[in-house]
Amino acid sequence: MKRFKNKKNSLTFLLILLLMPFLSSCNGIYEDLEPCEQGVNVRFVYDYNMEFANAFHNQVDCLTLLVYDEEGNHIDTLNAGRSETSDENWRMKLELPEGQYHLIAYGGIDCDDASFHFDPEPAKKTRADLKVNLRGSLLSAPKGHALHHLYYGEAEITVPKPGNSSSMVEKTIYMMKDTNDFRILLAYEDGRPIEESDFEFTITDDNTLFSWNNSVIPQGDVTYYPWTRSTTSAGTNEDEEPSIMAYAEISTSRLIDGSESRLEVKRAADGKKVVSIPLSEMLLLLKSDRYSWMKNQEFLDRQSVWNLTFVLTGDDYWSGTSVIINNWVVRLNNIEGK
Repeated sequence: MKRFKNKKNSLTFLLILLLMPFLSSCNGIYEDLEPCEQGVNVRFVYDYNMEFANAFHNQVDCLTLLVYDEEGNHIDTLNAGRSETSDENWRMKLELPEGQYHLIAYGGIDCDDASFHFDPEPAKKTRADLKVNLRGSLLSAPKGHALHHLYYGEAEITVPKPGNSSSMVEKTIYMMKDTNDFRILLAYEDGRPIEESDFEFTITDDNTLFSWNNSVIPQGDVTYYPWTRSTTSAGTNEDEEPSIMAYAEISTSRLIDGSESRLEVKRAADGKKVVSIPLSEMLLLLKSDRYSWMKNQEFLDRQSVWNLTFVLTGDDYWSGTSVIINNWVVRLNNIEGK
């Protein structure tokens, strides 16, 4: 009797093993089972910076994801706000049928104070027609604007045919930053006070229009003006008097290697140039041997915050052949300075 019972249990166990694939299948014989997970989970990462660390959750406060099919037709637009992007565990879930898709993500374009906008709206055009433009109202003179940061990323995905097992696709979109912040300081070499109102600060470039792949489309030079300017103390000079420096802060769009971007400081009284420098060329001098492995454009894209200090003579001329950039003293040759 005991031997027969063991045989019965063995047969029951074998039957269970044979039925397990059907019991756990998405299309199994029991309709009340949990369905297999389908769709796409998209994660967003911004580590394309000089720290090589993911800052997406700290810096991107709104997100727009455009979905295009294999032929470049617009399928859908999805948006997320700060409550989602600030959560490191957040993923954007897409419900897409089987096929090939191209995803394009923008951070900062759907926020209330966004500095860039779609031109035209994505739903009305194909991927090839997609363009992003800087709002012209932010280029006012002489008071500029602190641009809302813009981020870009893209990826290709393949959604498989739903089957008897989970077909959830996991995808990561890596973002890059398309805006820059400059803090420009002026000081007299003898340490005497300097007034910011005595000078005009500008950056000129042709970098306000982007194509679908984030390349800059030429449409004419624009001028960026300071959004704030004032003076700051830098200790005392040799006469034990306060050493006052003037500063201005300017926001710009993406810098391109080889562009004709230019930083200029002029004397307010007569418009005479104090500093006139090819900006991208000057900034690339910072790369030195520490980043010799890095391409020039990658360096300009990763380093988005710049601190520049110029020392002037008593005649309001740039006094030397060096400029301090992000605490590095960069030697300049054959660059216009007067």
